[in-house]
Amino acid sequence: MTYTLPASFKVHRHEPKLVPPTIPTPHESKPLSDLDDQQGFRFYSAGIHLYKNNPSKLGQDPLKVIEEAIGKALVYYYPLAGRLREEAGKKLVLDCTGEGIVLVEAEAELTANDFADVQGPPFPCFEQFIYDPDNGSEVVTDRPLLYIQVTRLKCGGFVFGQRFCHSVVDAPGGMQFEIAIGELARGASAPSILPVWSRELFNARNPPLITHSHPEFNEPFGSPMASDPIMTTSPSDVVQTRFFFSSKELNAIKKHLPPHLATSTSRFELITACIWRSRAMALGYAPHDEVRVAFVVNARGKSSIPIPKGFYGNAFSYFVASSDVERLCNSSLGYALELIKKAKSGMTYSHLQSLADMLVMRGRPIFTVTRTYIVSDISYAGFKEVDFGWGEPVYAGPAKGGEGPIKGIASYFSRGKNERGEDATVVPIFLPAWAMERFQSEVRKLTTLPPFDLSEVI
Repeated sequence: MTYTLPASFKVHRHEPKLVPPTIPTPHESKPLSDLDDQQGFRFYSAGIHLYKNNPSKLGQDPLKVIEEAIGKALVYYYPLAGRLREEAGKKLVLDCTGEGIVLVEAEAELTANDFADVQGPPFPCFEQFIYDPDNGSEVVTDRPLLYIQVTRLKCGGFVFGQRFCHSVVDAPGGMQFEIAIGELARGASAPSILPVWSRELFNARNPPLITHSHPEFNEPFGSPMASDPIMTTSPSDVVQTRFFFSSKELNAIKKHLPPHLATSTSRFELITACIWRSRAMALGYAPHDEVRVAFVVNARGKSSIPIPKGFYGNAFSYFVASSDVERLCNSSLGYALELIKKAKSGMTYSHLQSLADMLVMRGRPIFTVTRTYIVSDISYAGFKEVDFGWGEPVYAGPAKGGEGPIKGIASYFSRGKNERGEDATVVPIFLPAWAMERFQSEVRKLTTLPPFDLSEVI
């Protein structure tokens, strides 16, 4: 499905302003955890919420409502009004200065209906609806931690776009703050979930001790990075297609599995195995090269990991399944699935402690992306729960299909509806144009459904 906004539309931005907490807050310094300040998290993650007009809000300006609620929310989340600095050993420390976050007022000659029934990232013309004064700079020190743009639409609806410093929050943590803004905007006296700092939970031990394997920080065996077509293809030669996996597609994929896997496999595992294997086939890697899929596993909700309710820092790790290309492509789908299930089961508190120890001992290295496909399921991160008083958002999710400067390395899994109106997992896939047709063919073989419409290529 392609979304085409009027060619002549423009977003008019006003001058940005700082919104501080509404009352004085503690001035103190808080070190981030050793998971927070790793090199791979030093960027700003962008999200967008689209809201339709609500007749009951006639005469109320969404920008003013949100601005007032941000100031109130920052009283509770006062570290977010501060600034980061780097100390010796690349350690990030948050100085709680109370300076505030950036808010930008904007207008567009559009209606919410102009965005059609957008069901997954990337959001149409997302660059117009998020404020990025530094053009994607990955510097996170000595600058605001959150940039918000509220764009009024002529129908009475609006677009809420944000860029959050990933060093300070992960997706559930960021949504926890935005949900709090919404609650205060709707008249609550305090957030329903009070924030908890507790970053010491994920600090390196003294002395540090690496007790687990962390392959995501080591290069895969085989050909050099320069031979990876994802790395070498010009962005202009990369295309994107959204794939929708409803219960129909998932049931079809299960038919390719032995009974013990078909009945014990999650939606995420099925889709990840299907895409990883199909992608490896499409990209034409050398038979003995190692290929990987790295996926986010969040520690929240794990009974063995002592994360308090209200924690809003980074609480996840990447886990890696790997294989040589020949075996991955020549084996049944069950082989890929078993590798993913085994890797996914590694989330323990001991693993996270070992990760923090390794990051400190090795100088906070960045994870490798060579022949690696990175996936993150943000379906239940809380995007749809952000309500400023205008009701549930029409669209709520990432601004882009995946993070990072290189298209094709990463994808977000989100929830939406397919063209049949069925609930589905939406996966945006970036590939060189020459590989996309082969990829689609491989996915069709596993889903045994009518071909994906090539007109969905963006």
